[in-house]
Amino acid sequence: MFLKALFAATRSFWRKGLAGLLFAGISGGVVSNATANERDGSVVIGVNISPATLDPTTNPSEGIRIVTHTNIYEGLTGMDEHGAVHPLLAKSWSISPDGQVYTFTLQPDVHFHDGSPLTCNAVKFSLDRASAPESLNPQKQVFQNIKNISCPQDNEVIVSLRAPHGSFLSELAWADSVIVSPTSADGNALRPIGTGPFVFKNWKRAESVTLEKNSAYWGQSAKLNKVVFRFFADPLAAANALLDGQVDAYPSFPAPEMAERFAHNSAFVVKSGVAPFKGLLALNNRHKPFNNPLARQALAYAIDRAGVAESLDIPGAKVLGSHMSPENPDYKDYSTIYPYNPEKAKALLKQAGVEAGTRLRLALPPIAYARGTGELIAAYLEQVGITVRIVQLEWPAWLAQIFGHHDFDMTIIGHTEPDDIGIYARKDYYFGYDNPEFQKLYATYENTSDPVVRHNISIKMQEKLARDVPNIFLFFVPRTNIAKRQLNGLWNTLPLQVCPMSAVSWGP
Repeated sequence: MFLKALFAATRSFWRKGLAGLLFAGISGGVVSNATANERDGSVVIGVNISPATLDPTTNPSEGIRIVTHTNIYEGLTGMDEHGAVHPLLAKSWSISPDGQVYTFTLQPDVHFHDGSPLTCNAVKFSLDRASAPESLNPQKQVFQNIKNISCPQDNEVIVSLRAPHGSFLSELAWADSVIVSPTSADGNALRPIGTGPFVFKNWKRAESVTLEKNSAYWGQSAKLNKVVFRFFADPLAAANALLDGQVDAYPSFPAPEMAERFAHNSAFVVKSGVAPFKGLLALNNRHKPFNNPLARQALAYAIDRAGVAESLDIPGAKVLGSHMSPENPDYKDYSTIYPYNPEKAKALLKQAGVEAGTRLRLALPPIAYARGTGELIAAYLEQVGITVRIVQLEWPAWLAQIFGHHDFDMTIIGHTEPDDIGIYARKDYYFGYDNPEFQKLYATYENTSDPVVRHNISIKMQEKLARDVPNIFLFFVPRTNIAKRQLNGLWNTLPLQVCPMSAVSWGP
């Protein structure tokens, strides 16, 4: 009875205050603001996470990537809306037969926003910086596979790998891999300088970042003159900002249960899209009790994941069956390996030596899906004898305490990187999973470029994780994108956490 009541309360979390949001008077506000923005070629984009820095090579925050990646910073390769890799700062490339040497030819006449030229030395500096011992790059291990970088000439880069790496070109399209200027990289946290179609104008912390069109851009010029990214911690404030015309578009709208209200308003277009989102209950595998796989399996039995997904009250939300999002062609649903069974959970906890009343911390970042499901998950765990203390953290604290110092027992978090199953081969990653069998599987996966072989190994990796339970795979939710009807060119599907603005424009 208690869980049923809590389940209902959790669902009401998502609806709290929404009934009071009315559309009265909205038409005039939206039209006048759209007209003003069309006139000066500007747009305001709503974003859920306020960044603590503007350098994506030192911090994994989604907010940094949405604002800066592809807009300010660019990589050797890019990725289109459907995940296909294409040339960007590298005009072309070739790969040696053994898959270990990549030769890139750079685009001509490219300059950073500080005026310095894009050369092989800048590329070498950027990739060496990412792999250096003192590097804070979230994907540092990817770059540590680089054995050597040589510069035969300014526009030619030769990258030699220690071992073949089938995902290398895709990973060069990530925000972690952007190319930065040696003359300005140290200041990128506060004043980002890249090669992209927009230049940094100003940053009002926790409020907004403003970009302006790069009139000297090497590629196709941006259609907008100015882009303002505004940050909202409160979903209701985000909804109101759209309704009263303060915001023109909100990719990844934080209150998707409101989508129908916007869909019935002629001023807006609402679309449902996909992104590489994986909602997890991440466990600290380094420490007791979760250094014991029996304790981790017990948690998988203890949580009704279907109930958690349903409590989100988001159309299209469903149980996640592995560490891949369901739109990935390699995705395999293993959610039925440990079905909801509290009695089985109690037995496994006893077998693992976890005493009734064991106290564990559940850290919740300031995201609606985490705060909204935290109490429900805690209640499931209380039912099997685990006492849960919920700790609410703001993003800078979560990144420092959980991601940086690994000081946690459990946390609810959404992983948004594409094809990032390789993090489970990294024992230094924040949840500390260290399994030689998985590491061997992943090494084999990366050492081949054969798509059939990679697919088959991918299935094996997913099953290994599902059975060993380094984390509890909770839910997948689709993206809800809301924009003014006159705004064109926004991506609906996101293979990366980006918001490319160069092709966005106002139109009929």
